[in-house]
Amino acid sequence: MAESKKSNGGVLLVSAAVLVVPVLVSVLTGLWVFTAIPVGFLFGFFLQKGDLCGASAMSEVILFRDRRKLFGLWVAIVVSMLGFAALDLLGLVKMNPKPMLWLAMGAGGLVFGVGTVLAGGCVSGCLYKAGTGNVNSMAALAAIPVGVAIVEAGPLSGLNRWLNAQVVKNADGSPVTFASILGVPFWLVALLVAGATVAAVLAYGRRQRKADAAPRRRARLSLGRSWRPWQAGIAIGLVGAVAWLSSAASGRNYPLGVTHGPYLLAVLAFHDSPQHVYQKPPAPPPASAATAPATPAAPPAKAPPRPKVVWWLVALVSSLVAGSFVGARLAGQFQFVARPPEETMIAFFGGLLIGVGAGAAKGCVVGNIISGVGLLSVGTAIFAVTTLAGNWTATWFYLMGGDLRWKSPPGAKR
Repeated sequence: MAESKKSNGGVLLVSAAVLVVPVLVSVLTGLWVFTAIPVGFLFGFFLQKGDLCGASAMSEVILFRDRRKLFGLWVAIVVSMLGFAALDLLGLVKMNPKPMLWLAMGAGGLVFGVGTVLAGGCVSGCLYKAGTGNVNSMAALAAIPVGVAIVEAGPLSGLNRWLNAQVVKNADGSPVTFASILGVPFWLVALLVAGATVAAVLAYGRRQRKADAAPRRRARLSLGRSWRPWQAGIAIGLVGAVAWLSSAASGRNYPLGVTHGPYLLAVLAFHDSPQHVYQKPPAPPPASAATAPATPAAPPAKAPPRPKVVWWLVALVSSLVAGSFVGARLAGQFQFVARPPEETMIAFFGGLLIGVGAGAAKGCVVGNIISGVGLLSVGTAIFAVTTLAGNWTATWFYLMGGDLRWKSPPGAKR
């Protein structure tokens, strides 16, 4: 026990350094991209504490009739929305909702939703679960960049361009948002949504107290225990607001997003650099040809453009895995779990679908649902609906075998 406490003490010390040192470096150098490290670390830590994966949040609604994780996801959206409104009113960020790519986000959401069930997680879910030792999530993570590449630079790139050309805009050319449809300020919609959420929670609490005479335990936070999904949702929503400040200061004007993080890591690992020689130099002409008339040299082959590497995203997803590992380590939940080979192969295929869907829709649960819906983007709301439809369809066929009889959630009273 004493050795375990000593080990956890070391983990906490290193974690404190991860949170503080990058901020100090950013202040001293003006390179604010380093602030993505503590942001990603906290994001991964909170995801692990609440086990708040978008895939399971959706699946468990019909699998166990358990809406707690889905509510935790909604709390993250609402808190993010309030944070974005505050940043906007203070003039600290420039609002940047995603365009209404209705067809790309609708079709991408369906494919993405199916993939999340097969992979056992969304993009952020696979990242934080990989940090806890989940082998299937690691397999899915290996496939996600491949799926994104297929859509953005591979055989589906033409279809992807056509899908993204189907866009609906406001009369002034700006993205369609719920605020623009209603003709009211962003902050007013955020307050109305938050107020309605609080009212619904209070009404639900009153009904629960009347139906259950047993006193409910207080929800206490602990570094060595799991958190309730709504607690993790609050923490993630706050991180989302801080993430936007960090991202904007680094030249990327958008809150949390993770889809292209694994893709960019793969680009850094496997993509040829622009300086790479793509064609061998021509052999010198024979001596007899010295007096022959010169022929024009063929133009050198152009190197394919290297994808732009957004270092903020690279730092975010890398530190996300580290934060999840620390959360699992402190709770004694880190372990490599052996999986049947066929299950791991299905997870790999699911990761491929996740990459294709997220690549087409330009985001995942984090970028399109938590951040996108938090910015009141109508396009990302379409993605949320179709992702839910794809997830529930795959849950019904793959996890339930077409059986609509609900199972009891783990630990529930029968």
